[in-house]
Amino acid sequence: MENSLGKLFTVTSFGESHGQCLGAVIDGSPAGLAITKDDIQQELDQRKPDSAITSTERAELDRVEILSGISDGITTGAPICLIIWNRDVDSTEYERARFLPRPSHADYPAFVKYGGFNDFRGGGRFSGRLTAVSVMGGAIAKKILKLVNIEIIAHTINIGGITAASKGISEIKQNRPQNPLKCADPEVAGEMAKLIEAAKQQGDSLGGIIEGIAINVPVGLGEPVFGRLDSELAKALFAIPAVKGVEFGAGFSAANKRGSQNNDPIALKDSNIVTTTNNAGGILGGISNGMPIVVRVAVKPTASITEYQSTVNMKTLKSARLTIKGRHDACIVPRAVVVVESMMAITLTDLAMRAGFIPRVIK
Repeated sequence: MENSLGKLFTVTSFGESHGQCLGAVIDGSPAGLAITKDDIQQELDQRKPDSAITSTERAELDRVEILSGISDGITTGAPICLIIWNRDVDSTEYERARFLPRPSHADYPAFVKYGGFNDFRGGGRFSGRLTAVSVMGGAIAKKILKLVNIEIIAHTINIGGITAASKGISEIKQNRPQNPLKCADPEVAGEMAKLIEAAKQQGDSLGGIIEGIAINVPVGLGEPVFGRLDSELAKALFAIPAVKGVEFGAGFSAANKRGSQNNDPIALKDSNIVTTTNNAGGILGGISNGMPIVVRVAVKPTASITEYQSTVNMKTLKSARLTIKGRHDACIVPRAVVVVESMMAITLTDLAMRAGFIPRVIK
């Protein structure tokens, strides 16, 4: 397995969904960075279930523990090791259906790849619970990015085909915390909630789209040809379980535009070079151009549903029927919002360090 992300700022993931704990080792953080357990906990709490409509009944406290790399609230320059303990584990349903791969899960390819020795409980290393590790790493990255005034915010813009109205940064910051769906359009958030509830009652699930925005990004982040800013971000975002699509700026809609419509006119604003539109999503030639980085992530519907589905018993090689009775989210989109932010933060921190924008020691 490839369990690390980044080159100079590196986050290494360990643990399984139903194992004893999950953890992150963050290497490359500058020494002298002020960060507390509460800073990390605030990020983890954003990922926890906060709505009976959308979320799993699994209730993990996810209280972070700092094992190394931070002393008296200051980073030492050594690897930072963070863990959370799995307390509310019930593997009964996974034991019952051990050889019945769940449709749209990694059960079958993981069984083949690892010769049946993979941890199947709760999806093991392929579980969405592993995103807690990314959030821990993202908490450190966000603190580092504050040194250069880079800010990241993500929000839900679509669930089940219901799309929120476009909002500015200030509205997103103000409105997103006002509802459990983390949507900046309060009226539409109510419609989304009703749709999720209906799907849940039917034993089904929904997907959606998350938009991530990074502001105050300096010109020059990205390492072409194979370390492009957009390709590095896409790699990190595709590492989030259930993500099936990533687009920047105008994205796929650019295919339907003419060059005269898609090109971003260049202008001066307060003696700074800017573009008057942002179809490029803040990235040109794989390098940040100083405009906000805008990325949208498509999240598939939760694969674990209670409707009966067709599968094959991997032990007997006979057709079978499967209904999943575990504790699962009806829609994982709201909980993934902070994960998108975290993956963006980790990537931007790594690239900012590679570009020399962030010192190795903070004085």
